[in-house]
Amino acid sequence: MSVASLRGRDLLSMADLSAEELTALLTLAAELKAGKIHLRCPKVLGLLFSKASTRTRVSFSVAMFQLGGQVLDLNASVTQVGRGEPTVDTARVLDRYLDVLAIRTFEQQELETFAHYAKIPVINALTDLEHPCQVLADLQTVQEAFGTLQGLTLTYVGDGNNMANSLLLGCALSGMNVRIACPDAYQPDPTIVQKATEIAAGRSEVLITADPELAAKGSQVLYTDVWASMGQEDEAESRFPIFQPYQVNEALLQLSDPDAIVLHCLPAHRGEEITEAVLEGPQSRIWDEAENRMHAQKALLASILAAEIL
Repeated sequence: MSVASLRGRDLLSMADLSAEELTALLTLAAELKAGKIHLRCPKVLGLLFSKASTRTRVSFSVAMFQLGGQVLDLNASVTQVGRGEPTVDTARVLDRYLDVLAIRTFEQQELETFAHYAKIPVINALTDLEHPCQVLADLQTVQEAFGTLQGLTLTYVGDGNNMANSLLLGCALSGMNVRIACPDAYQPDPTIVQKATEIAAGRSEVLITADPELAAKGSQVLYTDVWASMGQEDEAESRFPIFQPYQVNEALLQLSDPDAIVLHCLPAHRGEEITEAVLEGPQSRIWDEAENRMHAQKALLASILAAEIL
């Protein structure tokens, strides 16, 4: 018997999953974390990362090791990628060696090119447009805290970046209400907003606003991310006064549900997008969220590679 619901599939976007497939992944992740199921998958995962990584790199590596597989770290500095080998050539070569490839890069188009030219499954380990693997862990953490996802409200406050985009899709698929509060010039991708609205129709609500207090009111999950993502560091100083009203602090948390939890995909800039008191406070589930990267990604790998149940 094997776990094969996503066998051979790419995960380039949260929108690549159906609501049923998302539920199945989260169930498997919870069972793996609780030790209720043990899987074997002696395959080879390649990590092709153009951006710095701690949680994604380590969690994928440990997950694959625990499944009985191996990981090859294909850092650009030690491969021909760093010397300008074309994406289409690299994709076709790695396809002959690996069983699955996780890519962390800037442009979504580069990820899609890899997926087009490689027959093996390709996983989005972060692009400037989306971060679906993080959202799998986020939803697992919310489900652990509340026992369900249906009908809950998640509020994201800050930059309308890749996290905001993937949270829109993930919450819509899971039946959660999602509110995104960003400055007017930093809204999420409009195509993704439209897609999330279509997925949520008749099931949950999608709200895009510039008012963080309106978005936070009564919410069960308060979420934030850095104000300047990787590649935008030179904008950080100019962004600070624009995003200051969007800080997740004690006052904003008090507007949320009394039992609300706080999430952050990390790394965090304490005192900027989130205060020390909230990040380290009793309502923070940030460290559980970070741990769940490993469990959620193990479930994803097991499902894509049809791991055997021991």
